[in-house]
Amino acid sequence: MDIHHPFVSEFPEHRETIRTLKLADARFRAMFEEYHKLDDEICRIEEDIEYATDQELDELKFKRAKLKDALYTAVRKSEAALVH
Repeated sequence: MDIHHPFVSEFPEHRETIRTLKLADARFRAMFEEYHKLDDEICRIEEDIEYATDQELDELKFKRAKLKDALYTAVRKSEAALVH
């Protein structure tokens, strides 16, 4: 079972936009880094390398999901701006 959820792997069709945003947009880059930090932390917990309560794990997953939504929204907004 693959428990890591790298953002680019989740949305490979947007790889170039993600790369561009990481280079040009400091806010996007900070969210991207935070997303991957949370993903790594969740994976360490799920692999029993670190400990967390079920509630703590759920909260981390919720934060990761919110970041994923925000990142995806930024990607789609950037792509839409290029079309118009």
